[in-house]
Amino acid sequence: MVAISIIIIILAVLLGLVVLAQNPKGGGLAAGFTGASQIGGVQRTADFMEKATWTLAVAVMALCLVSASLQNTTPAGDNLDAPIVLDEHPNAGNAELPNPADSAAVTAPAQEQP
Repeated sequence: MVAISIIIIILAVLLGLVVLAQNPKGGGLAAGFTGASQIGGVQRTADFMEKATWTLAVAVMALCLVSASLQNTTPAGDNLDAPIVLDEHPNAGNAELPNPADSAAVTAPAQEQP
């Protein structure tokens, strides 16, 4: 599991570097090989960068899916048949409900005499 995470991080860094090496206007790393354009060096470099981008992106996505599928979603010893308790307040089951008649007498505002 840790090995897959390390591989994902390495591939993500490589993907970032490959994307940053590209120029949105078609130059990028291929612009440095303008002298070799007679033999097709620029086009081959651009094709390589595009293929590397897609390959790394697919590899990162696939490894993320594999990593997510290998995760243990339930801790060991967890009882799946146990009821779900939303409120675990220590006095949740022992608290007494207030009597509405008592609270009305206490909370009623005092009327002032004119």
